[in-house]
Amino acid sequence: MDVDLRKLRYFVAVAEELHFGRAAARLHIAQPVLSRQIRALEHELQAELFVRDRRSTALTEAGSQLLADAYPLLDSAEALRRRVRQAAHGRATFTIAFMPGIIVTAEARALAERHPDLAVGVVRTSWNEQVEVVRDGRADVSYVRLPVDQRGVRLLPLFSEPRVVVLPGEHRLAGRASVGLAELVEERLLQDPEAVPEWRDLPHRPTEPDPRPRPQLNSVEEKLEHVAAYGGVVILPLSTAAFYTRPDVVHVLVDDLRPNQVCLAWAESNRSPLVREFVDLAERRARATETSPPAPGE
Repeated sequence: MDVDLRKLRYFVAVAEELHFGRAAARLHIAQPVLSRQIRALEHELQAELFVRDRRSTALTEAGSQLLADAYPLLDSAEALRRRVRQAAHGRATFTIAFMPGIIVTAEARALAERHPDLAVGVVRTSWNEQVEVVRDGRADVSYVRLPVDQRGVRLLPLFSEPRVVVLPGEHRLAGRASVGLAELVEERLLQDPEAVPEWRDLPHRPTEPDPRPRPQLNSVEEKLEHVAAYGGVVILPLSTAAFYTRPDVVHVLVDDLRPNQVCLAWAESNRSPLVREFVDLAERRARATETSPPAPGE
């Protein structure tokens, strides 16, 4: 049985909204049409995907499984569409994505020198999209910082680096050479705790719960603005903190945090010889630097 990608996109919209009316508006289709398409998909899969009543919509176990599998499948289809469109227009391109603080100049230059007719581009990513860009075809490869969702991608470990806490310049710990994670137990972590799994294991005992919601921060610059304004602290890889220097914040080594692992990621479905060639370039570069990251600006 072939899965209809249009029905799958409709399903994802309903699964994310958990409301047929909102999903229909998001998809710009009539709600009865959406309901028929979901029923048809359930019939094709021989599984109930939603539990519905007049008040709520919830995923069944089968629906939850389909949602988990739908994302990489739809991303792979989008990546295929992008690659075919580029080939149809005769555009030979290769895009390298990277997380803040990671320098990709040497590898990009080496690939461009090998292929003078190839347009080599770069794009900076964020924590939430660093793997998504290779799944959906916006980038051919991506330099990522673990942990990441590894579904549908392959990873090549490149190097690791220490992690630091970024503090306001006048913070009580600002003059220290290093700190332990437990010394930060009273601090307000500004970023998603998933980015610092060790933080969840701390015995947090603030004297009074912080009523402020965690801000939506989409860039390093936004994080540093909040830190400088005494809004909290962030944990960053050393190269990121060193790259984004400013006079009103400091970074201090957290000596009991595991190093941050940097990997090269690419989609399992991307069979381009250029990807394989770039993987080899990145691997040789990592060996040449003896698992140490290049200094910012190199």
